[in-house]
Amino acid sequence: MHAKPQFSLSAEPRADYLEKVTGTAVYASDVEVPNMLHGKILRSTVPHARIARLDTSAALAIPGVVAILTGEDLKDMPGSEIRWGLSLRDRPVIALDKVRYVGDPVAAVAAVDEATAEAALDAIVVSYETLPHSTTAQEALAEGAALVHEDMEVLKDYYFRGHCTPVPGTNQFQQWSYASGDVDQAFQGDVKVFEDTFTFPMVFHYAMEPHVCLAHWTPRSLEIWSGGQTPTAIQRVCSETLGIPLACVRVHSPYVGGGFGGKASVKIDPLVAALSWKAQAPVRVCLTIAESMLTCRRLDAEVTLKTTVDAGGRIVAKTVRAVLNGGAYADTGPAIAVKAAIRAIGPYHIPNLRLEAIGVYTNTVPGAAFRSIGGPQAVWATESQMDIIADAIGMDPIEFRMLNLAQKGETIKHDLRPLDIDMRRSLRAAVDTLKNLPEPAYQGRRGLGVAVGATDPGIMPIGGAIVRLRADGSVNVSANTVEIGQGSRGVLRIIAAKTLNQPLRMIAVAQPDTLQAPYDWGTGASRSTVIIGLAVQLACEDILRQVRDIAAQELGGSPDDYTLVEGAVEGPNGQMPFIELLRRFHGMAAGEFLGVGRVNPNTKDGAFKLQPLFWETGAGAFEIGLDEGTGAIRVLRAGGAADLGHVINPKAAEGQDEGAMVMGLGHTLSEEYIYEDGQVVNGTLFDYKVPTMEEVPDHVGTALIESGDGPGPFGARGGGEGAILPVAPAVANALFQGWGIRLKELPLTPERVWRALRDKALTAQDENLTDKK
Repeated sequence: MHAKPQFSLSAEPRADYLEKVTGTAVYASDVEVPNMLHGKILRSTVPHARIARLDTSAALAIPGVVAILTGEDLKDMPGSEIRWGLSLRDRPVIALDKVRYVGDPVAAVAAVDEATAEAALDAIVVSYETLPHSTTAQEALAEGAALVHEDMEVLKDYYFRGHCTPVPGTNQFQQWSYASGDVDQAFQGDVKVFEDTFTFPMVFHYAMEPHVCLAHWTPRSLEIWSGGQTPTAIQRVCSETLGIPLACVRVHSPYVGGGFGGKASVKIDPLVAALSWKAQAPVRVCLTIAESMLTCRRLDAEVTLKTTVDAGGRIVAKTVRAVLNGGAYADTGPAIAVKAAIRAIGPYHIPNLRLEAIGVYTNTVPGAAFRSIGGPQAVWATESQMDIIADAIGMDPIEFRMLNLAQKGETIKHDLRPLDIDMRRSLRAAVDTLKNLPEPAYQGRRGLGVAVGATDPGIMPIGGAIVRLRADGSVNVSANTVEIGQGSRGVLRIIAAKTLNQPLRMIAVAQPDTLQAPYDWGTGASRSTVIIGLAVQLACEDILRQVRDIAAQELGGSPDDYTLVEGAVEGPNGQMPFIELLRRFHGMAAGEFLGVGRVNPNTKDGAFKLQPLFWETGAGAFEIGLDEGTGAIRVLRAGGAADLGHVINPKAAEGQDEGAMVMGLGHTLSEEYIYEDGQVVNGTLFDYKVPTMEEVPDHVGTALIESGDGPGPFGARGGGEGAILPVAPAVANALFQGWGIRLKELPLTPERVWRALRDKALTAQDENLTDKK
């Protein structure tokens, strides 16, 4: 008899734990192929300039240097496009006539080893004719500002649904607006109006593994091993730039050492592929952390909110103006700007709305997707202002939110899916989670702050999976979801095991490979569990139908009489191993059961036609202490809550949300790019400060809510992004609650906090002197 597998998933180890702890996990930087060369990139040292001279002759003369790629070579490339992009075709494979930021690739060297390639970079001679530059959105929007791009070619529905609307003759690559209700009328009369502006910094993704790509070009094919999150996007862009049919561009995705959106879409891959073409040999390029900092970052933002409430504290109207600095190339910036404006609504019922999103080119590191695109920028502003309003009208901040939160099933924007989460339940759960954590040892004054946020992820319901049930009961899952540390391979294993009722030890998930696995839009936007998890479930259900149909045909009865058990099918007359069932069906012990799962807008009776595919929300409660002498904030306790619909792997889900909270502490307390004269002055491991174990709260807890009504497998919805949303405003709100100071600029560095405390004390002194007079 075959024992039925028992599922106790809360303690399931990660699918990749053994490889990673033993050092045998293969990343793109570990891959080597015969005759492989090593690539290095020469980058611009000026923020904006025309290339006056580029001399590579001395570098080419160095023994071991095989090829050097420059903009002059692009006109000879076999592809139809020498520029690429995701919303706008604005990015040359390598600099053509000018550079647009410090770090812009100017030349790329392929050599027999890294040392030789580095020596070649030093031998290349470049001179520039400098141009005026802008590092902030305000500078770039000013009248007479130098244009970062003279031409902007819009790509409709290329990577995201919809397209951007640049303003010709300006540095605006996105101009978007939306209105509902009668906003102007709502602000008339005797009403309380609150207007505030908040700023959010440039932030680095800081994945443990920098960007890496190995490309092998031949006249008929291109094979890539990429440390990226979206293999099919890489496949498409490289196909166009090098003129190779999609079917002949193969992208492998080994383990990726973190991504957070910084490796989403396309980054260095077209450049490395072009270098391989020039060298006529495989080339691997492994960036350093400092180079990755010059590759992409989160968009900084200025968000201005104008809000009015009625006498009872209900929000009547709100306007949002979100200006985001997208850097030198648009990348996903047009979509991020729009998302920021939408996510500034929050999960609230607001009858009168006006939203405006502006995306701006500057001569800085290009902006890119980053965990909940546009969300932290927007929620920082919205949730800080919610506390400002609550304080002004004399209402408890939690009660004020409870009063204004939209009901589950209510629409917060007319063209979006109704809110599918009970936010009141989530907020209560976050507060209760914090209160139930152990008391910290900290002695001193404390502040408590809360915040909530809503993000509309799960874009692009396009993906597929292939599942094979072998004759011995083992199962292979093939999909193009990339394992970037979030545990997706483990989730897919659990889904396959649960659906086919086979033990986890018999389930294997293959490395993503565009030649072998079906199309998937990409790994991001909290979509992997919902879209690819559902595709795996559908593929497994396809297998179930096949096994039951064959069992009924060969053994009699109805397909409904049969179920799967470990290694066998079970029916009215007992169990039959899969190998025996295949022997009966084929006449020999051969074959397998192959299932295909596809997800598109029509899946589940059109459940994915509406955007977002599901709502992902974050609720957080943070308790802090403060060193009033230095201004240093200490986060003592943090409680969060997330409604995941159905939790497939509880430990992994907790890790994702708690990791997001800690990541959020980065832009809250310390992280920011610092620019001086167009240069990043803190772009190293030593100078850029991310949270360490010392900054992690003493106690962290997450409440995982299972409402069971998500669109994914077993009622799941995505997670891992929402928890980053409430961190910054909750900490700032705690700072106000405990010490009466309100900061509107991130990060909340010790110096900024200390200055706010000093200014408050000076103001109090002045008021006392005035009273005495």
